[in-house]
Amino acid sequence: MSSFYPPIEAYDTGFLRVSDVHSIYYEQSGNPTGNPVVYVHGGPGGGISPSDRQYFDPAVYRIVAFDQRGAGKSVPSAELTDNTTWALVSDMEKLREKLHIDKWVVFGGSWGSTLSLTYAIKHAQRVKALILRGIFLLRKSELAWFYEPGGASNVFPDVFDEYLEQVPANERDDCVRAYYKLLTSPDDNVRRAAGEAWSKWEMSTSRLFVDAEMISRAEDSTWADQFARIECHYFVNNGFFEKDGWILDNIDSIRHIPCTIIQGRYDMVCPATSAWELHKKWPEAEFHLVPDAGHSAKEPGTTKLLVASAEKYKSM
Repeated sequence: MSSFYPPIEAYDTGFLRVSDVHSIYYEQSGNPTGNPVVYVHGGPGGGISPSDRQYFDPAVYRIVAFDQRGAGKSVPSAELTDNTTWALVSDMEKLREKLHIDKWVVFGGSWGSTLSLTYAIKHAQRVKALILRGIFLLRKSELAWFYEPGGASNVFPDVFDEYLEQVPANERDDCVRAYYKLLTSPDDNVRRAAGEAWSKWEMSTSRLFVDAEMISRAEDSTWADQFARIECHYFVNNGFFEKDGWILDNIDSIRHIPCTIIQGRYDMVCPATSAWELHKKWPEAEFHLVPDAGHSAKEPGTTKLLVASAEKYKSM
């Protein structure tokens, strides 16, 4: 199998109240009695889409997907209160318990890889296997590469200039913190402009070849608000981890779990050095460096490997 499965509809949808503030949207598709797999979306704040179901054989997999706090259909939209990595880990457990699932395959890319790894470290006994793409360990060096001058800006200087236009000249020594001020502004116009610029920067750099359709997502003000606000909230708080490099420091506790790591060689958003460091820390995991791909899961070489990985684990 080298491409997506055909589109399918969800057979079950609902909302799960996970705190006094948040209710998360979830859906199930595929085989109701099949092998459970949970799709963990990126961002944070990116939300799920119907095409996310298509990595998995619907005759074999019970496909669970959910919008994380403040993202997609979850409510309240773009809400930052009570929205942390550890809250999302707890939400995954609450959802697993609600759906009466003992163990599941965990599939996540970009921020989804961050949350998948963190969840596995905290709840290894609930994870059958991990399928990870576009590795993001949420370290300060990774944030500096993408959001500050001197990293990805050297490859995409034209688009970075547009991103930088929102930041006052005297605050450009810390663009993430400057954007956080803009994205939490009480002025809707300021917030909207910042959300679009932040989102456009990431959408413009997510594929090996710039994709106009992907960039146009930033024009959806609701989605851009969710995506930018929640991402920036997590990043300005260093992912709510107790120390930089927390995931790599704790990787030994999950090295017994079957895992496939898939990384685009030319990923500008989550550069390959993070995947390589994870690979060296976890030599037992299957590792693929896709020679003709950037960050997106929708690039042919990456898609082929993601679908093949799901095939590999479907009989677990």
